Amino acid sequence: MKKMLMILSVTRLLPHILLFNCHKNKKTIHYDVERWLKEINCRTNIQFGFITLMTFYPEYRNLFYKRIGAIYLLMNWLCPKMNTLFILTKNIGPGLFIQHGFATIIAAKSIGSNCFINQQVTIGYLNKTDCPELGDNVTVNAGAKIIGNVKMGNNSIVGANAVVVKDVPNNCTVVGVPAYIIRKNGIKVREEL
Repeated sequence: MKKMLMILSVTRLLPHILLFNCHKNKKTIHYDVERWLKEINCRTNIQFGFITLMTFYPEYRNLFYKRIGAIYLLMNWLCPKMNTLFILTKNIGPGLFIQHGFATIIAAKSIGSNCFINQQVTIGYLNKTDCPELGDNVTVNAGAKIIGNVKMGNNSIVGANAVVVKDVPNNCTVVGVPAYIIRKNGIKVREEL
């Protein structure tokens, strides 16, 4: 059944496949696909992997459409994006993975490489100008909030439902409301931000 759906899906995805192979952001888009395939434990070639992601993962569609720009408006009706996931960040490094993505708003100044964002997350503005910056390899778990002019250090983890309103150093895990550090450079601690 899945194979039949994939075959039918190829027809509607022809313009998407063309952009996947020819767009100016091709290198980043291919990196994204490789990361997503690794995260969902799908071993296949990149072309078939792209078709799989576009067919079964609406969260991926949102990221793909963000990568290709306004031209997505001509194709969204063929393969709709997830309507409860909002990616408002302009500068997104390669390898962003969004698991579930339901009720998620991503409005950061920038997001580094290989970040992981779960469902019901808000990354956003405190006022008209202050929004977060996420470093490389940042993980934001379900229900977490990162608000305002906050810098998330490289390799940092935000626990489920944590509220981050202050900078988080590199290599730290934070939890709680307001968030505090429980792990720093692999060592258990309890430090205020």
